[in-house]
Amino acid sequence: MGDDYARVERAVRYLRHQLPNQPGLDEVAAHVGLSAWHFQRLFRRWVGISPKRYLEFLTVRRAKTLLHQSKSVLETAYEVGLTGPSRLHEQFVSIEAATPGEFKRRWRGVEVTYGTAQGPFGEMLIAQTARGVCLLSFVNARTREREFARLQRLYCVADLRSDPLRAGETAEAIFRRPFSGDGKIHLTVRGTNFQVNVWRALLNIPSGAVTSYRQLAVDLGAPRAARAVANAVAANPVNFLIPCHRVLRADGAVGGYRGGSALKESLLGWELSGRPDDPEAAPARPAD
Repeated sequence: MGDDYARVERAVRYLRHQLPNQPGLDEVAAHVGLSAWHFQRLFRRWVGISPKRYLEFLTVRRAKTLLHQSKSVLETAYEVGLTGPSRLHEQFVSIEAATPGEFKRRWRGVEVTYGTAQGPFGEMLIAQTARGVCLLSFVNARTREREFARLQRLYCVADLRSDPLRAGETAEAIFRRPFSGDGKIHLTVRGTNFQVNVWRALLNIPSGAVTSYRQLAVDLGAPRAARAVANAVAANPVNFLIPCHRVLRADGAVGGYRGGSALKESLLGWELSGRPDDPEAAPARPAD
């Protein structure tokens, strides 16, 4: 067991150091003294993905840094060891659900309006583009500034404009009839390919039902990725509309929630009451 881990650790270091050379499976396997077949099985068992996929993640992570530094897509592709922009394009779309060009200018020049509004569970910070809601956070006097800083961080290159009236209208529409995937409340969110897949899975959990992080990982075909799934759930930028409150710990405990565990229990209780279309039936939100 110890020898296996040591080999995987050596392989990970080698992949990181040799990233500009884009080493192949045979080369990395030879470096740790295994056949390609045995190394592939060993690496996947310990890391959860293939060596090739891991190298793609390293490549895109490095490319994102270079693009943030104003490198061109062509310069970035060559610097990470790829043959050209088309290869970088393929890997970006696979991992980031966006092209390198889209990532480079992400949200640049896009108008994002924001404001706070009241709902049955207290105050919310809502941000949205012309295409739909891009952020919804439950806030209070203690967390309002933190969540606004998060909005600025997520959409730092966008044209942020205060519009509390629009936020109020959206809040009213959301709780008049909670989001059911019928297209009445549109979302516009961006994340990695893995995050987007997790968020889509959350939208498939019916109101009043719950699942666990472990079961969600199994449903996504990645049973060993419960921790990664939990991180993706936590990164959800649109609370309630993407119902991350329906995911519990494996032992049945409520677990964490960005708005607090008491709020998570309130949301679940409201849905379990069988009256999700009646905001007046929502319990008062406990004080933080």
